[in-house]
Amino acid sequence: MFRRLVIIFLLSSTGATAQTLPLAGKWQYRLDPEDKGIKEEWFNRQFSQSLQLPGTLDDAGIGKASTLTPDSLNKEILLMLTRKHSYTGPAWYAKEVTIPASWRNKSIQLTLERVLWNTRVWVDGVECGADESLIAPHRFSATTVFTPGKHKLVIRVDNRKRYDMSVRDMAHAYTDGTQIIWNGMIGKMQLQAKDKIHILQTQVYPDISHRSALVRVKVQNENGATAKGQITIQAGGKTQMLNAELPAGVSSHELTLQLGAEMKTWDEFHPYLYTLKTTLAAGAAKDAASTTFGMREVTNKNALLQVNGKRIFLRGTLECNIFPLTGHPPMDRKGWLKVFSSAKAYGLNHLRFHSWCPPSAAFEVADSVGFYLQVELPFWNKNAGKDTAMNTWLESEAARISQEYGNHPSFCFWSMGNELEGNFQWLEDMVASLKKSDPRHLYTTTTFTFQRDHGKWPEPGDEFFITQYTRKGWVRGQGIFNTIPPSFATDYTKETDSLTVPLITHEIGQYSVFPNMEEIKKYTGVLDPLNFKAIRKDMERKGLLSLAPQYLQASGKFAANLYKEEIERALKTRNFSGFQLLDLHDFPGQGTALIGILDAFWDSKGLVTPAQHRMYCSAVVPLLRFEKAAYTSNETFTATAEAANFSENALSGITPEWTIKTSAGKVIASGRLAAGQIPLGNGHTLGDIRVPLNKISAASELTITLRIGQHHNEWRIWVYPDTRSETFPSVHYTRSFPEAMQWLNEGKTVLLNPDTASLNGVEGRFAPVFWSPVHFPAQPGTMGILCNPKHPALADFPTAAYSDWQWWDLITSSKTMVTDSLPTLTPIVRVMDNFFKNRKMANVLEARVGKGKLIFTSLDLYRDLDKRPAAKQLRYSLEKYMQGATFKPSVTLTEQQLKKLLK
Repeated sequence: MFRRLVIIFLLSSTGATAQTLPLAGKWQYRLDPEDKGIKEEWFNRQFSQSLQLPGTLDDAGIGKASTLTPDSLNKEILLMLTRKHSYTGPAWYAKEVTIPASWRNKSIQLTLERVLWNTRVWVDGVECGADESLIAPHRFSATTVFTPGKHKLVIRVDNRKRYDMSVRDMAHAYTDGTQIIWNGMIGKMQLQAKDKIHILQTQVYPDISHRSALVRVKVQNENGATAKGQITIQAGGKTQMLNAELPAGVSSHELTLQLGAEMKTWDEFHPYLYTLKTTLAAGAAKDAASTTFGMREVTNKNALLQVNGKRIFLRGTLECNIFPLTGHPPMDRKGWLKVFSSAKAYGLNHLRFHSWCPPSAAFEVADSVGFYLQVELPFWNKNAGKDTAMNTWLESEAARISQEYGNHPSFCFWSMGNELEGNFQWLEDMVASLKKSDPRHLYTTTTFTFQRDHGKWPEPGDEFFITQYTRKGWVRGQGIFNTIPPSFATDYTKETDSLTVPLITHEIGQYSVFPNMEEIKKYTGVLDPLNFKAIRKDMERKGLLSLAPQYLQASGKFAANLYKEEIERALKTRNFSGFQLLDLHDFPGQGTALIGILDAFWDSKGLVTPAQHRMYCSAVVPLLRFEKAAYTSNETFTATAEAANFSENALSGITPEWTIKTSAGKVIASGRLAAGQIPLGNGHTLGDIRVPLNKISAASELTITLRIGQHHNEWRIWVYPDTRSETFPSVHYTRSFPEAMQWLNEGKTVLLNPDTASLNGVEGRFAPVFWSPVHFPAQPGTMGILCNPKHPALADFPTAAYSDWQWWDLITSSKTMVTDSLPTLTPIVRVMDNFFKNRKMANVLEARVGKGKLIFTSLDLYRDLDKRPAAKQLRYSLEKYMQGATFKPSVTLTEQQLKKLLK
């Protein structure tokens, strides 16, 4: 006979009178892949195998072993990290527990902190209910089945998908793309005994303006008759009591705690936490509970975000449940300290949990360090509101998020899911209901959407708006960096004009970085980096492996520069309230999306130091508006200095200072701007800078530094001499291949620069691979240039080893040559292919051909050179090199080999 007991959905705080029996340790288990269930006698005997819980089957090496190998580079291998073992289906876990005599006549609750996805519980063969949640603890009332003595506890965990809540299982609450679809139980596993009348839940609602907190206490009375009791709350040295009637079942009681003039608020600068202690006395029954909270109010006045009445700017990144050693989130503070300390070191104050909600430990750490969190329902699909059963489950998940995590002051923003499509009225109704029941957060219907007639402007119920474009244009660089010449005076004021709620930019960046082969050895857990290993083998087969460290550095530093410009454009826009990077750290799923300046472990790749990143990503950022990157020496460099100040207060007595230096460190100009105050906010003009460049006699890379008190930022520009009297009569320039061959056969020195339309190859693209060349295979998919800055051919064209803004015109007007058919050679300017193809590619190469010497370039060094200073200067540098004695190509090419580069 089975008895089904009530499942408890509410938050139960640990009380002083509660007694806890931890369930961590050795458990027996049995897999049930065909879902046949367990015979009745199995409840009373030992299962044949054991493992440690909390943990997962993956941790124990249980399940189907992977048969994939890294011997070939294919989509299956590159899709994500590979589980060493996997199991999807029901699994049964059993343990003998001994209930102490002191628990007689107590209320007993079983708690399983995090499980995927469905659990059912039996005690001595008696079923005690079922639960299903991806984001909240599973809790069961077990009062009637646990008596003093020994009992057999059996838990069935079924990690099969129960609702169609995400496309291709990409939502990060349930996925193999970042975390894994594990089976097991993680976090706290315990039985807890309390008196029959006890505190079930305590919720705190801060009221900053009245310096008070409304406290709602839910009490469970299992005695079956009304009782009288006294509820007492204490925090910050203040106490409030309430004499209450406690009817049978669950009752709710409200008390207001006045904190007075000494009240302390919570924010990113002063994350002050109160501890609320709640006690209950009802005759012989006693209970106590505690919870932390912060006096914090988040508002959206004037379509801008504020915390406690002061404007804030979200400097955020995504957290997509990426934990490569375990395949599941940390359930303790230690694991989350690594995440938040890394994010804070790089100047961030915000994390968005993409299509999932983290466990309590994440909120606790965020509370303590002062981070603003965005939480999302476990939902990423096009069917919002269209499946009644799923709707009910999502509404339950939303209620549980509010109840479990709502007291945390770090929990500021709440979205119904990622890039949702479907019935927006249902989403609106969800938001309206949550606002009414829990006003402690700001809400939005979806984190962006591609649905027609939505996504370009806020929905009626949105309290903040996350998007990549508005109906007036793009608000992130991916939409413009390849099509519009770079201007560092640009912001998104026009695109955000008349917005009614605060705007946060959606997933800016997504600039792919080449894999770090040294990272492979870090994967010592349940996931195997076969994607990295397959790329390494492919590069080794093609003779490119020695270049992998250079590819990492060149693509990574290039990506970091693009992220810098993304962030600065956001900070320059008065109507912005923040950005969400994708990502500060790598995303190992969706086709190996290595888009971070940190790796998937939140460790540095050696691309940008925390201090360098904080120059342009921190509470105070000096900013500079100027028109372009490349200049001629007959121009005047003009710029307007600005500041974004999102610190605690206005900055007083500030005298901005600026310098312009050569790459050798020589100061060619400097100055001070007018002293004054910098209020909170952005768009504060500090003054203008004007420097004639007519003293620049050689091609130069200049660094401009703007300093505001302790804060400074840097930018690079390139200046080229306006006129060149020097000519190179021995160098024969041509766009004709037949003419080039004629000259080469005559023993001449030739610069061959065909029209790009006549070349085979790949479209020139400045920005690197977007997200992943596997996930989005149709894109041109290169990752920037790689060159030796000390190569004599580049002696008069200052450059780093990687793409920078002076290359924009050259690259966007080019055709990238694929040189796989040529003998091994080292291009003067190499183009890095994406890691899915690993082709040998170049924009400038040199060789001996016939009796002559050749430089072959697919960059346009012919058209409108007087309007294209970088192209004009590069041609000059190449020709000067070709005339000199150092031009001695070591590789010989034939006419037929060269023809393969042409259509």
